[in-house]
Amino acid sequence: MRIKSFFITGLAVCSLLGFSGCEEEKAARKVNPYIGPIEEINNVQMLYSEAAVLKVKMTTARQLRYQSDDRKYPETVNISFFGPAGEEVTTLRSDSGRYDKAKDLYTVMGNVVVINKQKQEKLLTDVLNWNPNTKKVYTEKAVTVISKATGETLKGVGLDANQDFSQYSIRKPTGIFNIEGGTGF
Repeated sequence: MRIKSFFITGLAVCSLLGFSGCEEEKAARKVNPYIGPIEEINNVQMLYSEAAVLKVKMTTARQLRYQSDDRKYPETVNISFFGPAGEEVTTLRSDSGRYDKAKDLYTVMGNVVVINKQKQEKLLTDVLNWNPNTKKVYTEKAVTVISKATGETLKGVGLDANQDFSQYSIRKPTGIFNIEGGTGF
């Protein structure tokens, strides 16, 4: 009888030790949460309007959306900005882009080219940000503005503009440009 009870008790202890060893092994294996995209959309067209008037249209081949509702646009991004009469006044092209939900900020990157059709100006930079709340566009990076109408090329670092690029200022400008209204020396 003692041998049987010892054997049964021994099995119970071994079983408990075995199970607790499994629990420790499970606890030691931590699973990292998934941080990749939760949604992928192809052939994206985003429209942004104010008071039922189209202001901005963005198209891109691919959008990735993440748990935080941030978005990445890993392929070419094309954006059109429209004037009050619905006419396309400015176009933008970049290699890629992203949207930061927490900041409500769109950023386009890589070979950014902005063409203001009305002013016949082309803006070149590497990074450009757009805040839909303030309706402002800006960058901290180097910029070049080429005017087809005047032949001027302005360069500088940093830029602030309204969303249709009808007005802009270069923070630290350099280059040769014409000044109207001067009397000469």
